[in-house]
Amino acid sequence: MTKTFHLNYVCPNIIIIIFKTMSKLISTNPAKNYEIVGEVEISADEDIKRKVALANVAKKKWKEMGIEKRIELLTPICEEFKVRASEIAEIITKEMGKPIKESLGEVNGDVGEFDWYLKHIPEALKDEITFQDKKTLHKIVYEPYGAAAVISPWNFPFGVAISVIASNLIAGNVVVFKISEECPLTGKLMEEIINNHGLPPGVFSEVYGAGDVGEKLAKSDIDLICFTGSTRTGQSLYKIAADKFIKAILEMGGSNPCIIFEDADLDKAIPIIYKGRFSNCGQVCVSIKRLIVHESIFEETIKRLENLIKIKRIGDPMNQDADMGSLAAKRQLLLLQEQVKDAIDKGAKIIRGKEISEDLKGAYYPQTILTDISQEMRVWKEEVFGPVLSVIKFRTEEEAIALANDTIYGLGSRVFSGNIERAERVASQIQAGTVEINEGNRWHPFNPFGGYKKSGMGRQQGTLGFRELCQVKVVSIG
Repeated sequence: MTKTFHLNYVCPNIIIIIFKTMSKLISTNPAKNYEIVGEVEISADEDIKRKVALANVAKKKWKEMGIEKRIELLTPICEEFKVRASEIAEIITKEMGKPIKESLGEVNGDVGEFDWYLKHIPEALKDEITFQDKKTLHKIVYEPYGAAAVISPWNFPFGVAISVIASNLIAGNVVVFKISEECPLTGKLMEEIINNHGLPPGVFSEVYGAGDVGEKLAKSDIDLICFTGSTRTGQSLYKIAADKFIKAILEMGGSNPCIIFEDADLDKAIPIIYKGRFSNCGQVCVSIKRLIVHESIFEETIKRLENLIKIKRIGDPMNQDADMGSLAAKRQLLLLQEQVKDAIDKGAKIIRGKEISEDLKGAYYPQTILTDISQEMRVWKEEVFGPVLSVIKFRTEEEAIALANDTIYGLGSRVFSGNIERAERVASQIQAGTVEINEGNRWHPFNPFGGYKKSGMGRQQGTLGFRELCQVKVVSIG
């Protein structure tokens, strides 16, 4: 029987086909002129309700099972992710245009974090004795919230998701997960692997669709919202959490400043800045987006960055020699073009890396440096999610700090200086959840991650982040 249908274009990269009896997400490849990669069925309202109901049935048993038993059940899942890393990476690259070597790095890196969680979360969540004498014992007990709605973005569709899913499951929360509509096939493979290993029904399930599905999930009978994504969506979810009076852990947008003082070691700084801006085609919430350079080394810094971007190769992301692939969606390309045009119209100067080959069809954009930046430009005020770096001069330390903090965001930041005392003094005044000094690298699972201002609420990872997933109970024995 032929089904009648119509097309609903949620964005130019994702097509939702609505049949009389079902709806499907059609995933397309932004690096291959949006050719179809595959499809998944969108979760109907009844499906969301059923999975949330199963989660609520499972949460008591999962909690009472205890952390050691949970780790025993979750360890084989981590091992299968290791074995199937290449398969997962290939789907990531096809769905979002990330170079295959970066996709493989994402999978291997975050499976390594999953492995680390299995070994270290028990220590972070063990009972904490606050006082003890011959007659009394007082302790803090960390207990799971129950059913967690985990909603993750498209830029690291495996890495961000598995980090939050794994930490929740180990801590004792059951999970209903929604992946971004840009990467449904990545989510489908994750669901298959996680449910390959005999977890009790309802401990992990997944729903599929666009923002409306995430909203319905958040409004369901869940006990905790864990979200990574845009600030606007995070604020909407925070309002839902407030109405339900439940906790929300939100990791949202960023416009990271990087300050380079005149005594910085540019030989070491330039490669870090390049990677910090242009990895994942610049689509990283915590990437360097605003470069703040002392006037005495401004021209040299620009020249070195220009020389570096001109030798980088933009190409088919499935090729191992491609340094950069495409943006994740046509809508990202259109937004980036608008932001850059606004800057040029307001006086910015543009430096481009290699132009895009005519053979490459899709959401490609060249690596770009913008100078003569003013603070009313969109590239300064907004989050720029693409391979564009805005560079501005400063004279004094106070001016550099003011420029760094001139944003609604406060996720990450970086300072380069040969004077560590000054670098630490500046770090203490930057309004951000992370400050990396010189070659410092915060990306370790023992460090909590989150932001100030409109970059989010709460923390992920580390002892602090793991405890965010738990209710804090005091037990006093006398």
